[in-house]
Amino acid sequence: MCAENLDHPPRPVVQVGTQARVVIIGQAPGRRVHESGIPWDDPSGQTLRRWLNLTDEQFYDPNTVALVPMGFCYPGSASSGDKPPRPECAPLWHEEVLGHLPTDRLEVIIGTFAQKRYITDRKKTLTETVANWASYLPGRVVLPHPSPRNQHWLTKNPWFETDTLPAVQRRLGEVLARP
Repeated sequence: MCAENLDHPPRPVVQVGTQARVVIIGQAPGRRVHESGIPWDDPSGQTLRRWLNLTDEQFYDPNTVALVPMGFCYPGSASSGDKPPRPECAPLWHEEVLGHLPTDRLEVIIGTFAQKRYITDRKKTLTETVANWASYLPGRVVLPHPSPRNQHWLTKNPWFETDTLPAVQRRLGEVLARP
């Protein structure tokens, strides 16, 4: 059971339309997203939409973008942030959910938990994996988590915003422009 002792029972926070050519695979909803029921409805989501150069309308159109977290509900809080995504969600649901989407999709793999599952030849660190993002094309790109907690990482790795994001935005634009 996800996030015991919350004000209301957990509900899955996903968005999937069968025509979505972009799939964002992230961690798990945080408390704010759990409460609103809207995926990425928090500062991390604002940053992610900016990184991807997507409007709210594009991002929240299930037939444009599928939002499939590693854990489908809020896992609760830990001493330094949220607990990891529930380990049973992705093995139980991802294959079935992703099986309903176009095969020529772009998967945006966000953060360590998603990278551990989907990037089998990932590098030693998240930084090295993200720096090597182009090697996962054409079907995948990897990003760090857009959490405000990662501001130090962004400051330490300015190449991410100056070099990586424009290229990721171009690739995303190509995928969305296809008929």
